[in-house]
Amino acid sequence: MPLVNANLGRLQDGYTSGVRRLAADLVARVARLPITANQVTAAGFALNIAAAVLIFEEMWIVAGIVFLVGSILDIFDGAVARSRGEAGPRGAFIDSTLDRISEAFILGAIGLVFARDGETAALAAVFVALVSSFMTSYARAKAESFGIDGTHGFLARAERVVVLGTALIIFAPLGWLPWAIIAFAALSAGSLAQRTAHVLRQLS
Repeated sequence: MPLVNANLGRLQDGYTSGVRRLAADLVARVARLPITANQVTAAGFALNIAAAVLIFEEMWIVAGIVFLVGSILDIFDGAVARSRGEAGPRGAFIDSTLDRISEAFILGAIGLVFARDGETAALAAVFVALVSSFMTSYARAKAESFGIDGTHGFLARAERVVVLGTALIIFAPLGWLPWAIIAFAALSAGSLAQRTAHVLRQLS
């Protein structure tokens, strides 16, 4: 067993290093383009709004792809800003604000579809997911204002993007989106509880 655990550890470290190298390479390539980090943020935001419209039209696979591309830009814009020496509180504030608006539009569009289809339980789950997602980000910001760690939790922004993108591309065309969103809401609420407990432990 120790040998197996050691091998698994090396595989995990190798995978993590590979992902980091790929991410660093992508950021370096984007940083060489004649665009600013704020333009990357704006492009990601525009794609997320377009994805929300596609969700309302129930064009699930296209919506999921557009959402993932837009969200990748949202995730990478901070790294691009740092690599170009453009990082600062103004850009971070704009990025964070547009991220929340993007999440609201995406989940709001899904909620409108559920309302149109009479999916009351799934519509309630959208509300839970939206509140949990917003409060997870708020908890981090509030914790960091106290000078403590607020990043704990298994469903941060990047993980939420992966789950929602998977739900749109795979589960929605099969008619399973209501169940996927109910599961997403449960995970979001659990992650919020985990982060809240972590912050409270530090404040005790």
